[in-house]
Amino acid sequence: MIAKYLPEGCRTGRRENSRYLCGIKGIEEAYLCGAVIEDVALRCNNDMSLEFDLGGIRGYMPRHESAYVIDDIVKDIAVITRVGKAVCFKVINIIKDEKGRDTAILSRRAAQKQCLEEYLYDLIPGDIIPAKVTHLESFGAFVDIGCGIVSLLPIDSISVSRISHPTDRFEVGSNIYTVIKSIDPDRARFCVSHKELLGSWEENASRFRVGQTVAGIIRSIEEYGIFVELSPNLAGLAEYRSGAAVGKCASVYIKSIFPERMKVKLVLIDISDSNINKNTEYFITPEKVQHIDRFRYSPTCCDRVIETVF
Repeated sequence: MIAKYLPEGCRTGRRENSRYLCGIKGIEEAYLCGAVIEDVALRCNNDMSLEFDLGGIRGYMPRHESAYVIDDIVKDIAVITRVGKAVCFKVINIIKDEKGRDTAILSRRAAQKQCLEEYLYDLIPGDIIPAKVTHLESFGAFVDIGCGIVSLLPIDSISVSRISHPTDRFEVGSNIYTVIKSIDPDRARFCVSHKELLGSWEENASRFRVGQTVAGIIRSIEEYGIFVELSPNLAGLAEYRSGAAVGKCASVYIKSIFPERMKVKLVLIDISDSNINKNTEYFITPEKVQHIDRFRYSPTCCDRVIETVF
C-alpha cells in the first residue's frame, strides 16, 4: 500500500508511471483502472487551473480538483506553488475540444482522498512510513506522507541532539522516514516523529571508543561547556574553548563514556568551518520494521528512563 501512495515526486521516472504518460492509450488506461499517477504542472491559468503535458495529451486540473481540503476552499497559494513540481492525480474524464483534440481532466483531490481512505486513515501511532520534506520552518519540518498530504514534524522530534533549526538536519526535497505520532481524521491532520528511528543512546555510543578522535558539530554553548553532536542521537560535553560557535565542525578526543549516566566526555582538539555530511543513518526503516509500540532511548543500566510510547 505504501508503494501506491508515495510522496509526490517519488513516482517520476518509474516505469509504471511513465507507461501512463505515453499518449492517449496510456491516459485511457489510467482512467479505466483508476491509477494514481503524477507529472509536472507546467502552468497555472487565471482561473487557478493547472495544465500538464501528458505525453502530448493536454492535462487540465480545475482549481477545485487541485487539493483535498475539509472545507472545500482551495487557496490560491496551494495551486500556484504546484507549478514546476510533480503533482499526483487521477484521470477523472477524457473529453475532446472543438477541434477534436483530447484533454484529460485531472484530480489531485481524488488521489488525496483515496490516499487518506485507503492508506493514511488505516495507520496507527507507531507505524513507520516514508516521507519527503516539503518546507522548513523554525518550529519544525513539513513533510509529504503520501500524495501531497502534509504532516508536521516538530523540531524537538527530529533528533535527540538539539538543533537550532530544521535546516541543520534536512533540506527541502530530502527523502526521509518517519513514525506516526498522532492522527486527527476529522481535520485530516497528522503529526510524525523522526528521532525514534535514529537509534538508542547505547546503539549510537557503541560506534565510538574511548581514545578515538572524531569529527562532530557544535550544537550549543553553555556556561559549563560545549555540546558536540557525534551523531543525530548522541552528543558529548567538552570544556569551553575560545573560537567555538554553534554550527562549526569540531574535532574531539573521546575521554570517557558512561552508559549508566548517558554521558560522553570530550576534549576539544580543533574547530573549523568544514561541512559534515548530513545524510541520515537510520537504525529502523519500514523495509525492516513497519511498526514500533515503544522506543527506549536510555540504556537499561541507567536509572533515568527516556522513552516514547506510541
